[in-house]
Amino acid sequence: MQGKKRLFFSLGTVILLIALAGWRVWAWRATTSSGPDPSQFPPAPAPAAGASYDVLVVGGQPEGVAAAIAAARQGAKVLLVEKRDGLGGLFTYGWLNFIDMNYGPHYELLTRGTFQEFYRRVHGSVFDVAEAKKVLADMVGRYPNLALSLNTSFKEPILEDNKLVGIKAVKDGREMPFYASRVIDATQNADVAAAAGVPYTVGAEDIGEKDRRQAVTLVFRLGGVDWQALARAVGSQIKDAKISDRAAWGFGSIARGYQPSTPRLRLRGFNIARQDDGSVFINALQIFGVDGLSAASREEAIKLAQRELPAITDFLRSHMPGFAGARLLGAAPELYIRETRHIKALYQLDLNDVLFNRYFPDAIALGSYPVDVQATSPEDTGYVYGRPEVYSIPFRSLVPEKIDNLLVVGRSAGYTHLAAGSARVVPIGMATGDAAGVAAVYSLQVNKNFRELAASPRDIKAIQDKLVKMGAYLKDYHIKNPLENHWAFEGLKFVNHWGLIVAGYNNDWKLDTPISRISFYYMTANALTRAAGRADLVAARAEVLKPYLEGGNLNRGDAAKLLLTYLGVDASTLDPGAAVAMAGEKGLLPLEHTGRDPAGAVTGAEAYYATERLCALLAKGSSR
Repeated sequence: MQGKKRLFFSLGTVILLIALAGWRVWAWRATTSSGPDPSQFPPAPAPAAGASYDVLVVGGQPEGVAAAIAAARQGAKVLLVEKRDGLGGLFTYGWLNFIDMNYGPHYELLTRGTFQEFYRRVHGSVFDVAEAKKVLADMVGRYPNLALSLNTSFKEPILEDNKLVGIKAVKDGREMPFYASRVIDATQNADVAAAAGVPYTVGAEDIGEKDRRQAVTLVFRLGGVDWQALARAVGSQIKDAKISDRAAWGFGSIARGYQPSTPRLRLRGFNIARQDDGSVFINALQIFGVDGLSAASREEAIKLAQRELPAITDFLRSHMPGFAGARLLGAAPELYIRETRHIKALYQLDLNDVLFNRYFPDAIALGSYPVDVQATSPEDTGYVYGRPEVYSIPFRSLVPEKIDNLLVVGRSAGYTHLAAGSARVVPIGMATGDAAGVAAVYSLQVNKNFRELAASPRDIKAIQDKLVKMGAYLKDYHIKNPLENHWAFEGLKFVNHWGLIVAGYNNDWKLDTPISRISFYYMTANALTRAAGRADLVAARAEVLKPYLEGGNLNRGDAAKLLLTYLGVDASTLDPGAAVAMAGEKGLLPLEHTGRDPAGAVTGAEAYYATERLCALLAKGSSR
């Protein structure tokens, strides 16, 4: 009898486990593939010249895959056009297989929907590139109403006045027009939008630094790495690195020891990601002076980096634990380019929106990645302008100016240069892809264009509801900004917007920290150049203000004299107290908050206030 009880219990346990496993599979499918059964959708026409679709997505980047799937899940006839021979773009051809994740205050995933399905199917934030390509192909292949045309390059837009109605593409040397009721540009560089006439800026052009370009990276592959030996070294002899079973990162102290053959190259800290075959991808090699919009510049950069890789491999063999037997297996077929165009949209997401955790009424995606702007020259190491808790992407940032019938997703959407330091990452881009796919189909259902949708709270709410039902995550965290009532907050936002302060991972605004003479000089000079368009004035006053390049903290009297000098006052004739009084009368110094002591130290708050007021007085055209 006791034996029968044991057998009954064992069988019951097995049945329960099977049932639980089945429920988990069902629940997973429900969260990733909710909605109608895709097998019931009528097939889209095969990609042929002149074919017409409900939604056309240009670009097989992960963002484009998300957009195409989101539209197809609603039953629309969709065409996804991709110039490569497979999907995944930066992930699978740039070998960026170490995902920049976005988590909320309780470590909850913010970028869900299509990204979450991909993330689960590739088993986490570090993935095997070959497996990722298969997963993306399978995700797209589930939908008979989603046609895919690989090896198909965008050539030019088809316009009717300011309305985009299709594209001309080239496949197998033959020009093929495709038509669609709605178009989504998911190319890395917003190529469709730019060719159609959408205005845009490039790089840091929007903060007055047109020639400032972030370093690009060539990811390379090594075999023969002893992962266990590397793991033993991390934490014992290597203190600036971390490691898991699939990834290792840090190692800046080792990277700094490498001497490149040219100043155009540099090793930064390593991101190391294992592949299923035991080889590793390394994201560490920075290449400067590359124009991401120029095919010739990209090709030259790849060749320059490839020539350096044998020397880097030798260096790693000698200096990196576990790399003694490392061998070079090759490099990614494409560069990792972090930034090119930023299209001008109905709303340009700003750095302050990101850093002060703004939730927009038309939010369609959430993010939290630090504002990471990579080095632009060998003279700097890049900047982290701050780290948000949770911010949102507004639908308006996907809707370009001037051209109708078009949405833009990915890193070239409507973000400022600095906001893109966070918003450029792929998971956020995939969330915007979901939103674009949903909005495109919804716009057809209600017969409204994207501008009309953007102006309608009711329609935005309907789009948001559809997104949430399809697995997206949208939540207003109501994060209160503790600085919004600070007397210097407008000044802080000003210097933030123009990239004049770097808050770092700890969001240290240095409001109460004394500022140095040289820092104040460069802050005001850069602000006048970037924000007020007064590089001429900065040059004209450079000689008389040269003493400010000396070290030491800034006192209020000297700050007043610098400000007045830019206004054309001969401040050398004024005693410090009179200079402070005059600067206060002109609204340049917040004397009611700081006091009038000319010997008093100037803090960051006072400097930001003064910088903003100076630029307001000397804005281009108002005073010369």
